[in-house]
Amino acid sequence: MTGNAKLVAGGKDHDYPVLAGSVGPDVIDIRKLYGQTGMFTYDPGFTSTASCESGLTYIDGDQGILLHRGYPIDQLAEQSNFMEVSYLLLNGELPSQAELEKFSYTITRHTMLHEQLATFYRGFRRDAHPMAIMCGVVGALSAFYHDSTDITDPRQRMIASHRLIAKMPTIAAMAYKYSVGQPFLYPDNKLSYTGNFLRMTFGVPAEDYVVDPVVEAAMDKIFILHADHEQNASTSTVRLAGSSGANPFACIAAGIACLWGPAHGGANEAALNMLREIGHPDRIPEYIARAKNKDDPFRLMGFGHRVYKNYDPRAKVMQKTANEVLDKLGVTDPIFDVARELEQIALKDEYFVSKKLYPNVDFYSGVILSAIGFPTTMFTVLFALARTVGWVAQWNEMISDPEQKIGRPRQLYTGPTQRDYVPVGDR
Repeated sequence: MTGNAKLVAGGKDHDYPVLAGSVGPDVIDIRKLYGQTGMFTYDPGFTSTASCESGLTYIDGDQGILLHRGYPIDQLAEQSNFMEVSYLLLNGELPSQAELEKFSYTITRHTMLHEQLATFYRGFRRDAHPMAIMCGVVGALSAFYHDSTDITDPRQRMIASHRLIAKMPTIAAMAYKYSVGQPFLYPDNKLSYTGNFLRMTFGVPAEDYVVDPVVEAAMDKIFILHADHEQNASTSTVRLAGSSGANPFACIAAGIACLWGPAHGGANEAALNMLREIGHPDRIPEYIARAKNKDDPFRLMGFGHRVYKNYDPRAKVMQKTANEVLDKLGVTDPIFDVARELEQIALKDEYFVSKKLYPNVDFYSGVILSAIGFPTTMFTVLFALARTVGWVAQWNEMISDPEQKIGRPRQLYTGPTQRDYVPVGDR
Protein backbone atom coordinates (compact mmCIF):
# COMPACT_ATOMS: atom_id res chain seq x y z
CA MET A 1 0.00 0.00 0.00
CA THR A 2 1.34 3.44 -0.94
CA GLY A 3 -1.23 5.69 0.69
CA ASN A 4 -4.92 6.53 0.61
CA ALA A 5 -7.32 8.15 -1.84
CA LYS A 6 -10.13 10.28 -0.41
CA LEU A 7 -13.64 10.14 -1.87
CA VAL A 8 -16.45 12.44 -0.77
CA ALA A 9 -19.84 10.73 -1.19
CA GLY A 10 -23.14 11.60 0.48
CA GLY A 11 -21.44 14.40 2.36
CA LYS A 12 -19.02 12.00 4.04
CA ASP A 13 -15.31 11.42 3.52
CA HIS A 14 -14.15 7.91 2.72
CA ASP A 15 -10.57 6.69 2.48
CA TYR A 16 -9.51 3.89 0.14
CA PRO A 17 -6.05 2.31 0.03
CA VAL A 18 -3.81 2.93 -2.96
CA LEU A 19 -1.96 -0.20 -4.08
CA ALA A 20 1.24 -0.30 -6.12
CA GLY A 21 2.35 -2.99 -8.53
CA SER A 22 5.96 -3.73 -9.45
CA VAL A 23 5.61 -1.36 -12.43
CA GLY A 24 2.80 0.68 -13.96
CA PRO A 25 0.04 2.90 -12.53
CA ASP A 26 -1.06 2.61 -8.91
CA VAL A 27 -4.64 1.45 -8.30
CA ILE A 28 -7.30 2.54 -5.84
CA ASP A 29 -8.74 -0.41 -3.94
CA ILE A 30 -12.51 0.20 -3.98
CA ARG A 31 -13.66 -3.21 -2.78
CA LYS A 32 -15.41 -1.62 0.21
CA LEU A 33 -16.94 1.23 -1.80
CA TYR A 34 -20.46 -0.20 -2.10
CA GLY A 35 -20.62 -1.31 1.51
CA GLN A 36 -19.54 2.13 2.75
CA THR A 37 -21.38 4.41 0.31
CA GLY A 38 -24.11 2.33 -1.34
CA MET A 39 -22.62 3.36 -4.70
CA PHE A 40 -20.86 1.55 -7.56
CA THR A 41 -18.31 2.89 -10.00
CA TYR A 42 -19.37 3.28 -13.64
CA ASP A 43 -16.72 2.17 -16.13
CA PRO A 44 -18.07 0.86 -19.49
CA GLY A 45 -15.56 -1.51 -21.04
CA PHE A 46 -13.64 -1.62 -17.71
CA THR A 47 -10.98 0.61 -19.27
CA SER A 48 -10.12 2.18 -15.91
CA THR A 49 -10.66 -0.90 -13.77
CA ALA A 50 -8.12 -3.49 -12.66
CA SER A 51 -10.14 -6.72 -12.54
CA CYS A 52 -7.37 -8.85 -11.07
CA GLU A 53 -3.80 -9.02 -9.86
CA SER A 54 -1.42 -10.63 -12.37
CA GLY A 55 2.31 -11.28 -12.76
CA LEU A 56 2.19 -12.44 -16.39
CA THR A 57 2.20 -9.57 -18.84
CA TYR A 58 2.82 -5.84 -18.60
CA ILE A 59 1.95 -3.25 -21.24
CA ASP A 60 2.88 0.44 -21.35
CA GLY A 61 1.01 1.71 -24.37
CA ASP A 62 2.49 5.20 -24.25
CA GLN A 63 6.05 3.89 -24.31
CA GLY A 64 5.37 0.95 -26.65
CA ILE A 65 6.45 -1.66 -24.08
CA LEU A 66 5.25 -5.27 -23.84
CA LEU A 67 6.83 -7.58 -21.26
CA HIS A 68 6.18 -11.27 -20.58
CA ARG A 69 7.26 -12.08 -17.01
CA GLY A 70 9.59 -9.05 -17.33
CA TYR A 71 11.17 -10.00 -20.67
CA PRO A 72 10.68 -7.56 -23.63
CA ILE A 73 8.63 -9.09 -26.43
CA ASP A 74 11.16 -8.19 -29.13
CA GLN A 75 13.93 -10.07 -27.30
CA LEU A 76 11.70 -13.13 -26.93
CA ALA A 77 10.60 -13.05 -30.57
CA GLU A 78 14.10 -12.58 -31.95
CA GLN A 79 16.07 -14.86 -29.62
CA SER A 80 13.64 -17.40 -28.18
CA ASN A 81 11.07 -19.85 -29.56
CA PHE A 82 7.41 -20.50 -28.86
CA MET A 83 8.03 -23.48 -26.59
CA GLU A 84 10.36 -21.40 -24.41
CA VAL A 85 7.83 -18.57 -24.22
CA SER A 86 5.07 -21.04 -23.38
CA TYR A 87 7.14 -22.46 -20.53
CA LEU A 88 7.91 -18.92 -19.34
CA LEU A 89 4.27 -17.87 -19.26
CA LEU A 90 3.19 -21.06 -17.49
CA ASN A 91 6.01 -21.31 -14.97
CA GLY A 92 7.30 -17.78 -14.42
CA GLU A 93 10.92 -18.30 -15.50
CA LEU A 94 12.76 -19.24 -18.68
CA PRO A 95 13.58 -22.97 -18.73
CA SER A 96 16.99 -24.57 -18.49
CA GLN A 97 17.99 -26.78 -21.40
CA ALA A 98 16.79 -29.88 -19.54
CA GLU A 99 13.51 -28.23 -18.54
CA LEU A 100 12.87 -27.07 -22.10
CA GLU A 101 13.54 -30.54 -23.51
CA LYS A 102 11.20 -32.15 -20.97
CA PHE A 103 8.47 -29.56 -21.61
CA SER A 104 8.77 -29.88 -25.40
CA TYR A 105 8.67 -33.67 -25.09
CA THR A 106 5.50 -33.46 -22.97
CA ILE A 107 3.75 -31.10 -25.39
CA THR A 108 4.76 -33.26 -28.37
CA ARG A 109 3.26 -36.37 -26.72
CA HIS A 110 -0.09 -34.61 -26.27
CA THR A 111 -0.56 -33.40 -29.87
CA MET A 112 -2.80 -36.25 -31.06
CA LEU A 113 -6.58 -35.91 -30.75
CA HIS A 114 -8.94 -38.61 -29.57
CA GLU A 115 -9.81 -40.60 -32.70
CA GLN A 116 -13.55 -40.09 -32.22
CA LEU A 117 -13.05 -36.36 -32.75
CA ALA A 118 -12.48 -37.03 -36.46
CA THR A 119 -16.12 -38.15 -36.58
CA PHE A 120 -17.08 -35.04 -34.60
CA TYR A 121 -15.53 -32.85 -37.35
CA ARG A 122 -17.62 -34.57 -40.01
CA GLY A 123 -20.77 -33.36 -38.27
CA PHE A 124 -20.01 -29.80 -39.38
CA ARG A 125 -21.07 -28.47 -42.76
CA ARG A 126 -18.22 -28.43 -45.23
CA ASP A 127 -18.43 -24.62 -45.53
CA ALA A 128 -18.41 -24.04 -41.76
CA HIS A 129 -16.10 -21.23 -40.66
CA PRO A 130 -12.90 -22.67 -39.11
CA MET A 131 -13.47 -20.58 -35.97
CA ALA A 132 -16.91 -22.15 -35.52
CA ILE A 133 -15.29 -25.57 -35.77
CA MET A 134 -12.47 -24.65 -33.37
CA CYS A 135 -14.89 -23.23 -30.81
CA GLY A 136 -17.04 -26.36 -30.95
CA VAL A 137 -14.18 -28.86 -30.86
CA VAL A 138 -12.35 -27.20 -27.96
CA GLY A 139 -15.57 -27.04 -25.97
CA ALA A 140 -16.08 -30.75 -26.67
CA LEU A 141 -12.65 -31.73 -25.32
CA SER A 142 -14.08 -31.91 -21.81
CA ALA A 143 -16.27 -34.77 -23.05
CA PHE A 144 -13.16 -36.72 -24.05
CA TYR A 145 -10.64 -35.90 -21.32
CA HIS A 146 -12.47 -36.36 -18.02
CA ASP A 147 -9.22 -37.06 -16.20
CA SER A 148 -8.10 -33.42 -16.37
CA THR A 149 -11.21 -31.41 -15.49
CA ASP A 150 -10.88 -31.29 -11.68
CA ILE A 151 -9.74 -27.70 -11.21
CA THR A 152 -8.96 -28.29 -7.51
CA ASP A 153 -6.17 -30.71 -8.43
CA PRO A 154 -2.95 -28.86 -9.48
CA ARG A 155 -1.73 -31.91 -11.41
CA GLN A 156 -4.95 -32.15 -13.43
CA ARG A 157 -4.80 -28.42 -14.11
CA MET A 158 -1.30 -28.79 -15.54
CA ILE A 159 -2.26 -31.82 -17.64
CA ALA A 160 -5.20 -29.87 -19.06
CA SER A 161 -2.89 -26.92 -19.75
CA HIS A 162 -0.42 -29.12 -21.62
CA ARG A 163 -3.22 -30.79 -23.56
CA LEU A 164 -4.72 -27.49 -24.69
CA ILE A 165 -1.38 -26.06 -25.83
CA ALA A 166 -0.45 -29.31 -27.59
CA LYS A 167 -3.75 -30.09 -29.27
CA MET A 168 -4.60 -26.62 -30.55
CA PRO A 169 -2.34 -26.86 -33.66
CA THR A 170 -3.91 -30.24 -34.48
CA ILE A 171 -7.43 -28.84 -34.00
CA ALA A 172 -6.60 -25.80 -36.17
CA ALA A 173 -4.98 -27.85 -38.94
CA MET A 174 -7.92 -30.29 -39.00
CA ALA A 175 -10.36 -27.37 -39.26
CA TYR A 176 -8.45 -26.16 -42.33
CA LYS A 177 -8.21 -29.62 -43.88
CA TYR A 178 -11.92 -30.19 -43.39
CA SER A 179 -12.79 -26.89 -45.09
CA VAL A 180 -10.78 -27.77 -48.22
CA GLY A 181 -11.82 -31.42 -48.36
CA GLN A 182 -8.40 -32.93 -47.72
CA PRO A 183 -7.62 -35.84 -45.36
CA PHE A 184 -6.44 -35.15 -41.84
CA LEU A 185 -2.75 -35.69 -41.13
CA TYR A 186 -1.57 -37.12 -37.83
CA PRO A 187 1.15 -35.19 -35.95
CA ASP A 188 4.80 -36.03 -36.59
CA ASN A 189 6.80 -36.17 -33.34
CA LYS A 190 10.09 -35.51 -35.15
CA LEU A 191 9.06 -31.96 -35.99
CA SER A 192 8.95 -28.81 -33.88
CA TYR A 193 5.68 -27.43 -32.53
CA THR A 194 5.43 -24.92 -35.38
CA GLY A 195 6.86 -27.19 -38.07
CA ASN A 196 4.39 -29.89 -37.12
CA PHE A 197 1.51 -27.44 -37.47
CA LEU A 198 2.67 -26.36 -40.94
CA ARG A 199 2.94 -29.99 -42.08
CA MET A 200 -0.51 -30.91 -40.72
CA THR A 201 -1.95 -27.86 -42.48
CA PHE A 202 -0.27 -27.94 -45.88
CA GLY A 203 1.02 -31.50 -46.19
CA VAL A 204 -0.79 -34.34 -47.98
CA PRO A 205 -0.46 -38.13 -47.53
CA ALA A 206 0.67 -38.62 -51.13
CA GLU A 207 4.06 -36.97 -50.68
CA ASP A 208 6.56 -35.84 -48.09
CA TYR A 209 6.24 -32.30 -46.77
CA VAL A 210 9.45 -30.37 -46.22
CA VAL A 211 9.15 -27.52 -43.73
CA ASP A 212 10.62 -24.26 -45.04
CA PRO A 213 12.83 -22.90 -42.23
CA VAL A 214 12.03 -19.26 -43.12
CA VAL A 215 8.29 -19.92 -43.00
CA GLU A 216 8.69 -21.96 -39.81
CA ALA A 217 10.64 -19.14 -38.14
CA ALA A 218 8.04 -16.60 -39.26
CA MET A 219 5.15 -18.64 -37.90
CA ASP A 220 6.99 -19.20 -34.63
CA LYS A 221 7.45 -15.42 -34.28
CA ILE A 222 3.76 -14.85 -35.02
CA PHE A 223 2.88 -17.35 -32.29
CA ILE A 224 5.21 -15.63 -29.81
CA LEU A 225 3.90 -12.16 -30.63
CA HIS A 226 0.31 -13.30 -30.03
CA ALA A 227 0.96 -15.49 -26.98
CA ASP A 228 -0.47 -13.11 -24.37
CA HIS A 229 -1.58 -9.49 -24.16
CA GLU A 230 -2.68 -8.75 -20.61
CA GLN A 231 -6.40 -8.43 -19.73
CA ASN A 232 -7.90 -8.05 -23.21
CA ALA A 233 -11.48 -9.06 -24.02
CA SER A 234 -10.86 -12.76 -24.69
CA THR A 235 -8.50 -13.18 -21.72
CA SER A 236 -11.01 -11.47 -19.45
CA THR A 237 -13.66 -13.83 -20.85
CA VAL A 238 -11.51 -16.86 -19.97
CA ARG A 239 -11.00 -15.52 -16.45
CA LEU A 240 -14.69 -14.69 -16.02
CA ALA A 241 -15.75 -18.15 -17.20
CA GLY A 242 -13.10 -19.73 -15.00
CA SER A 243 -14.24 -17.75 -11.95
CA SER A 244 -17.44 -19.83 -11.91
CA GLY A 245 -15.43 -23.04 -11.60
CA ALA A 246 -15.96 -24.10 -15.22
CA ASN A 247 -13.55 -26.70 -16.59
CA PRO A 248 -10.50 -25.40 -18.51
CA PHE A 249 -11.70 -26.64 -21.92
CA ALA A 250 -14.97 -24.73 -21.55
CA CYS A 251 -13.08 -21.61 -20.44
CA ILE A 252 -10.76 -21.65 -23.47
CA ALA A 253 -13.75 -22.27 -25.78
CA ALA A 254 -15.31 -19.13 -24.28
CA GLY A 255 -12.10 -17.21 -25.03
CA ILE A 256 -12.13 -18.44 -28.63
CA ALA A 257 -15.74 -17.30 -29.04
CA CYS A 258 -14.82 -13.82 -27.79
CA LEU A 259 -11.72 -13.66 -29.99
CA TRP A 260 -13.87 -14.41 -33.04
CA GLY A 261 -15.38 -10.93 -32.82
CA PRO A 262 -14.09 -8.65 -35.60
CA ALA A 263 -13.19 -5.93 -33.10
CA HIS A 264 -10.76 -8.31 -31.39
CA GLY A 265 -9.26 -11.19 -33.36
CA GLY A 266 -10.36 -10.23 -36.84
CA ALA A 267 -8.17 -7.16 -37.21
CA ASN A 268 -5.49 -8.80 -39.39
CA GLU A 269 -8.16 -10.13 -41.74
CA ALA A 270 -9.68 -6.65 -41.95
CA ALA A 271 -6.24 -5.17 -42.71
CA LEU A 272 -5.65 -7.62 -45.55
CA ASN A 273 -9.13 -7.01 -46.97
CA MET A 274 -8.34 -3.29 -46.96
CA LEU A 275 -5.13 -3.90 -48.92
CA ARG A 276 -7.11 -5.91 -51.43
CA GLU A 277 -9.67 -3.13 -51.71
CA ILE A 278 -6.91 -0.63 -52.51
CA GLY A 279 -5.60 -3.17 -55.02
CA HIS A 280 -2.65 -1.28 -56.49
CA PRO A 281 -0.03 1.18 -55.20
CA ASP A 282 -1.29 3.82 -57.65
CA ARG A 283 -4.56 4.01 -55.69
CA ILE A 284 -2.95 4.64 -52.30
CA PRO A 285 -3.16 8.47 -52.47
CA GLU A 286 -6.90 8.17 -53.08
CA TYR A 287 -7.39 6.02 -49.99
CA ILE A 288 -5.07 8.15 -47.88
CA ALA A 289 -7.26 11.14 -48.73
CA ARG A 290 -10.37 9.15 -47.82
CA ALA A 291 -8.86 8.16 -44.47
CA LYS A 292 -8.25 11.83 -43.65
CA ASN A 293 -11.81 12.80 -44.60
CA LYS A 294 -13.99 12.77 -41.47
CA ASP A 295 -17.12 12.42 -43.60
CA ASP A 296 -15.86 9.30 -45.37
CA PRO A 297 -16.58 6.00 -43.53
CA PHE A 298 -13.36 4.43 -44.88
CA ARG A 299 -10.70 3.74 -42.26
CA LEU A 300 -7.17 2.45 -42.64
CA MET A 301 -7.14 -0.95 -40.95
CA GLY A 302 -3.97 -2.25 -39.32
CA PHE A 303 -2.90 1.19 -38.11
CA GLY A 304 -2.98 2.44 -34.54
CA HIS A 305 -3.96 0.42 -31.46
CA ARG A 306 -6.35 0.84 -28.56
CA VAL A 307 -3.56 0.33 -26.04
CA TYR A 308 -0.38 1.36 -27.87
CA LYS A 309 -0.04 5.10 -28.46
CA ASN A 310 3.45 4.51 -29.77
CA TYR A 311 4.87 2.02 -32.28
CA ASP A 312 3.51 -1.42 -31.37
CA PRO A 313 6.66 -3.29 -30.23
CA ARG A 314 5.34 -6.44 -31.91
CA ALA A 315 5.02 -4.63 -35.23
CA LYS A 316 8.75 -3.93 -35.43
CA VAL A 317 9.47 -7.67 -35.34
CA MET A 318 6.66 -8.42 -37.80
CA GLN A 319 7.93 -5.80 -40.25
CA LYS A 320 11.30 -7.51 -40.50
CA THR A 321 9.71 -10.96 -40.68
CA ALA A 322 7.32 -9.86 -43.44
CA ASN A 323 10.23 -8.74 -45.60
CA GLU A 324 12.08 -12.02 -44.99
CA VAL A 325 9.06 -14.15 -45.91
CA LEU A 326 8.12 -12.17 -49.03
CA ASP A 327 11.71 -12.21 -50.26
CA LYS A 328 12.17 -15.93 -49.54
CA LEU A 329 8.90 -17.06 -51.10
CA GLY A 330 9.20 -14.68 -54.06
CA VAL A 331 5.47 -14.06 -53.95
CA THR A 332 4.26 -11.62 -56.58
CA ASP A 333 0.99 -9.99 -55.62
CA PRO A 334 0.04 -6.31 -55.90
CA ILE A 335 -1.32 -6.29 -52.34
CA PHE A 336 2.19 -6.83 -50.98
CA ASP A 337 3.41 -3.86 -52.99
CA VAL A 338 0.46 -1.89 -51.60
CA ALA A 339 1.40 -2.92 -48.05
CA ARG A 340 5.03 -1.83 -48.40
CA GLU A 341 4.16 1.48 -50.04
CA LEU A 342 1.34 2.25 -47.60
CA GLU A 343 3.63 1.49 -44.66
CA GLN A 344 6.26 3.99 -45.86
CA ILE A 345 3.68 6.72 -46.49
CA ALA A 346 2.00 6.28 -43.11
CA LEU A 347 5.33 6.41 -41.26
CA LYS A 348 6.16 9.78 -42.85
CA ASP A 349 2.80 11.47 -43.36
CA GLU A 350 2.25 14.18 -40.73
CA TYR A 351 -1.44 13.26 -40.34
CA PHE A 352 -0.66 9.69 -39.28
CA VAL A 353 2.44 10.58 -37.27
CA SER A 354 0.59 13.27 -35.30
CA LYS A 355 -2.25 10.87 -34.50
CA LYS A 356 0.24 8.07 -33.73
CA LEU A 357 -1.38 5.80 -36.32
CA TYR A 358 1.60 3.51 -36.75
CA PRO A 359 1.33 0.13 -38.52
CA ASN A 360 0.44 -2.47 -35.91
CA VAL A 361 1.07 -6.20 -35.62
CA ASP A 362 -2.17 -7.01 -37.49
CA PHE A 363 -1.03 -5.06 -40.54
CA TYR A 364 2.07 -7.21 -40.99
CA SER A 365 0.77 -10.57 -39.77
CA GLY A 366 -2.05 -10.57 -42.32
CA VAL A 367 0.46 -9.98 -45.11
CA ILE A 368 2.73 -12.79 -43.86
CA LEU A 369 -0.07 -15.31 -43.40
CA SER A 370 -1.44 -14.59 -46.86
CA ALA A 371 2.02 -15.02 -48.41
CA ILE A 372 2.43 -18.38 -46.66
CA GLY A 373 -0.87 -19.53 -48.13
CA PHE A 374 -3.45 -19.23 -45.35
CA PRO A 375 -6.95 -18.08 -46.36
CA THR A 376 -8.28 -15.14 -44.37
CA THR A 377 -10.79 -17.42 -42.61
CA MET A 378 -7.82 -19.06 -40.86
CA PHE A 379 -6.27 -15.85 -39.54
CA THR A 380 -8.27 -15.72 -36.29
CA VAL A 381 -7.81 -19.47 -35.84
CA LEU A 382 -4.04 -18.92 -35.83
CA PHE A 383 -4.49 -16.08 -33.34
CA ALA A 384 -6.45 -18.45 -31.06
CA LEU A 385 -3.80 -21.15 -31.46
CA ALA A 386 -1.07 -18.78 -30.28
CA ARG A 387 -3.15 -17.10 -27.56
CA THR A 388 -4.10 -20.43 -25.97
CA VAL A 389 -0.90 -20.48 -23.92
CA GLY A 390 -1.69 -17.00 -22.58
CA TRP A 391 -5.27 -17.97 -21.77
CA VAL A 392 -4.09 -21.13 -20.03
CA ALA A 393 -1.46 -19.26 -18.01
CA GLN A 394 -3.99 -16.59 -17.02
CA TRP A 395 -6.53 -19.26 -16.05
CA ASN A 396 -3.97 -21.08 -13.90
CA GLU A 397 -2.97 -17.83 -12.23
CA MET A 398 -6.62 -17.01 -11.49
CA ILE A 399 -7.39 -20.46 -10.04
CA SER A 400 -4.34 -20.19 -7.76
CA ASP A 401 -5.25 -16.69 -6.51
CA PRO A 402 -6.58 -16.92 -2.91
CA GLU A 403 -8.53 -13.67 -3.45
CA GLN A 404 -10.25 -14.95 -6.60
CA LYS A 405 -14.04 -14.91 -6.49
CA ILE A 406 -16.75 -15.35 -9.10
CA GLY A 407 -16.96 -12.37 -11.45
CA ARG A 408 -20.03 -10.24 -10.92
CA PRO A 409 -19.93 -6.80 -12.61
CA ARG A 410 -22.63 -4.36 -11.50
CA GLN A 411 -24.70 -1.98 -13.59
CA LEU A 412 -26.26 1.46 -13.82
CA TYR A 413 -29.92 0.51 -14.21
CA THR A 414 -31.93 2.81 -16.51
CA GLY A 415 -35.02 0.64 -17.16
CA PRO A 416 -38.59 1.11 -15.83
CA THR A 417 -39.15 1.37 -12.10
CA GLN A 418 -41.41 -1.17 -10.40
CA ARG A 419 -44.90 -1.43 -11.90
CA ASP A 420 -47.86 -3.78 -11.54
CA TYR A 421 -48.77 -6.50 -14.00
CA VAL A 422 -51.85 -5.80 -16.14
CA PRO A 423 -53.81 -8.78 -17.54
CA VAL A 424 -53.54 -9.09 -21.32
CA GLY A 425 -57.22 -8.31 -21.88
CA ASP A 426 -56.92 -4.99 -20.02
CA ARG A 427 -53.91 -3.65 -21.95
